[in-house]
Amino acid sequence: MSADAPLADGIPAKGILADGLLADLREWTPSAAPQRELALRYIDFVEKGGSAALARDGGPEHVTASCFVFTPDRSQVLLCLHKKGGFWVQLGGHIETSDQSAAESALREAREEGGITNLTPLSRLPVDLDWHSLGSGFRCGAHWDIGYAATALPGSIPEVSDESDAVAWFPVDALPGNIPPGFGDRLAGVLHELAATSAV
Repeated sequence: MSADAPLADGIPAKGILADGLLADLREWTPSAAPQRELALRYIDFVEKGGSAALARDGGPEHVTASCFVFTPDRSQVLLCLHKKGGFWVQLGGHIETSDQSAAESALREAREEGGITNLTPLSRLPVDLDWHSLGSGFRCGAHWDIGYAATALPGSIPEVSDESDAVAWFPVDALPGNIPPGFGDRLAGVLHELAATSAV
């Protein structure tokens, strides 16, 4: 067995993922000051936790990956109605040992949860960071979520997965009422980051 081959607990594979994520976080310079400060906290968390920081069973707090899926003109965003949370939110979930990167994890989750396979990543680097605690209905205590962005082909029709009660497109300026606190600001931050990245 090579040194890079994943063991039963996936530690070598997650270690490689952690190194790649740290490299991306150090390379990325968010346009918003609060995101830059949060990026430093993320780097510290992953440096201290190593592979366990990315593992679902690595502790009560760990990194997750999500994907904001937009129409090509970014006027609509694809959201899923989270079964446990009962709110509309972007697609995403836990990082698996089969994923080559956090960005790949985010795309995989988006394809699985949204049912749209033809997605085009907008950047290999993150566009959003969001630390949030979870309620008693979740097995995790908090998620260090890393957001990425992608577009779907015009007219793409989503399909509901086992992990959500519904999946639907919403105008970015007319989100549903039952979204997590601060989600509207988070989405606005993602769009601002994408606009800033496009202008570079």
